[in-house]
Amino acid sequence: IFSHMLNKLFKILTYVSLFWFATVCFNNSVYANSKYASIIMEEHSGKILYSRSANEKRYPASMTKVMTLYIIFDEIRKGKLNYKSKIVFSKRAAGQPPSKLGIKRGQSINLKEAMYALVTKSANDVATAVAEKIAGTEINFAKRMTNTAKKLGMRNTRFMNASGLHNKYQKSTAKDMAILAIAIRRDFPTEYKIFNTKSFKWNGRKYNNHNNLLKSYYGTDGVNPGYIDASGFNFMAGVERKGIRLIGVVFGGKSGNSRDKHMINLLNRQFKKIKSIPVKMSPSPQTPLSRPR
Repeated sequence: IFSHMLNKLFKILTYVSLFWFATVCFNNSVYANSKYASIIMEEHSGKILYSRSANEKRYPASMTKVMTLYIIFDEIRKGKLNYKSKIVFSKRAAGQPPSKLGIKRGQSINLKEAMYALVTKSANDVATAVAEKIAGTEINFAKRMTNTAKKLGMRNTRFMNASGLHNKYQKSTAKDMAILAIAIRRDFPTEYKIFNTKSFKWNGRKYNNHNNLLKSYYGTDGVNPGYIDASGFNFMAGVERKGIRLIGVVFGGKSGNSRDKHMINLLNRQFKKIKSIPVKMSPSPQTPLSRPR
């Protein structure tokens, strides 16, 4: 009997050890990635619920466009731009690499179309054209982006362009990107709704939003994924459930699918832990954006 109990205990310990080993190996494969960083933050309090390398500098990729849109919203609120403002494409803007709308030099779209193209298609040519419209040159626009970031408390962020295309000096952190995700909804709650756009039709083509969680993860209302070789697959997400609003940021996913699953796993774990906190919204004088037909 004693021998039988020992054998049974040995088997149990073996199974536990194998499970522990597999878990450690999986976690190490994620966190050993030098591109990886993540954070989950509760929006109302700003409390950090989970973080890994959240203050380490990484390449933000197309999450950069969230700051571009923050400045666009600011220009609209100040009356310097409106939804019908013409965005003309320079040679430089038209020459940006994909993802893009493919608008030729000298052609134009209006600002509302540009905003939807940034949110859904993550169009790099549109980002450059808007930057030139607002600041004359993209580098001047990037300086404004960086200055705005500092004012928001994003102390470890430097922008070099409006799109997120690779530049070795353009870096941010998971924490700073979470701060931006909170700020854009807090400061522009009505305009923020554009991030919930699932598709955009332009020039006879339909562009689906790259944010797959909008249709697959209940409560998601934004904000933006991104990818360049130097960053891996990034994601900034805003999710609200039963009065709890969480912001998640992930850098350095191995693929879009694995990044999405990892984000969902991180959010699920925190939603189970956190108690209900009332979601507060700031009033906005703006009227909601009407979606293009």
